[in-house]
Amino acid sequence: MSAFRSPGRHRVAVLVRDGLLPIELGIPHRLLGWSWNERGERLYEVVTCAVRPGPVRTDADFPVVVEHGPEALAEADTVIVPASHELDDAYAEGRLDAPLAGALARIRPDTRIASICTGAFVLAAAGLLDGRRATTHWASCERLQRMHPEVKVDPDVLYVADGNVLTSAGVASGIDLCLHMVREDFGASVANSVARRTVVPPHRDGGQAQFIERPVPEAGVHSTGAARDWALRHLEQPIGLRELASKESMSVRTFTRRFREEVGTSPQQWLTQQRIERARQLLESSALPVEAIASAAGFGSASSLRLHFQSSLGVSPSTYRRTFRVGTARSTRADGTTEAPRPGSAAHAP
Repeated sequence: MSAFRSPGRHRVAVLVRDGLLPIELGIPHRLLGWSWNERGERLYEVVTCAVRPGPVRTDADFPVVVEHGPEALAEADTVIVPASHELDDAYAEGRLDAPLAGALARIRPDTRIASICTGAFVLAAAGLLDGRRATTHWASCERLQRMHPEVKVDPDVLYVADGNVLTSAGVASGIDLCLHMVREDFGASVANSVARRTVVPPHRDGGQAQFIERPVPEAGVHSTGAARDWALRHLEQPIGLRELASKESMSVRTFTRRFREEVGTSPQQWLTQQRIERARQLLESSALPVEAIASAAGFGSASSLRLHFQSSLGVSPSTYRRTFRVGTARSTRADGTTEAPRPGSAAHAP
């Protein structure tokens, strides 16, 4: 009997192991399981499976009872492997026990596979990360690189998507990972709607660098938050480093250093990403021509927008629009604001 019972939905299997962090199991069920289109149709079916069905120990004072075994992996379109603080140390040495190895062998070659936190050690031990970029919790990145030199470990990002294999950092980055998958599968409007209902940002700035423990800043040192807030309200305008630095009364050099410390990337890279996100939203939910969208997002010209879109997403703006253009449930203006959804629409659902 199939573990999946809803034809037409994207099938997600979450493979759990003893020592599971319950919050990591909840993330894909909440983010993916509560994704729907403008017609209110659910887009994913998420099931939990284990190497052996039955009770699975967690790191809390309660177990999780799992109905499905590894047969669910063979049917899934996406497999997600959360962390197990109880077992991942053993897998760090590159050894998988026979039952887990056998379960992973059931996954079809074209299946998308993702990990949350130290679940990356399972993927690495199975050889799924060989030659790929990957990440894990910042405290474990050095160990992952040392134990698996064939993996290109990036310790500064919240998640990495390398082909059909994705890895994410600590617990909360599982949210970023799931929103990324929703965005790639069904577009930014659906992902933004899921994020809004979950009360999380649809796209977090920066990477793990902002969470690594650092010396306490000197008293009176300013952040760059006001400059970022101002930039988001003026993306359509040319924005230079001097102008951003002036918002915080800093020199360009100090502002650039402080920005990278807080956000994990350069001001220029951050601005480009925000403009791409603005363009994605407009392409999906407005009828504006590409030239107008390029102007509204601050790229200046359609050719510049195409260049950045191709570099970041691997597709042209017109191809993206054909793939992810939504219906008429909401109207997006050139400044990026949207009209409130109609009462009773999916965006009003709990």
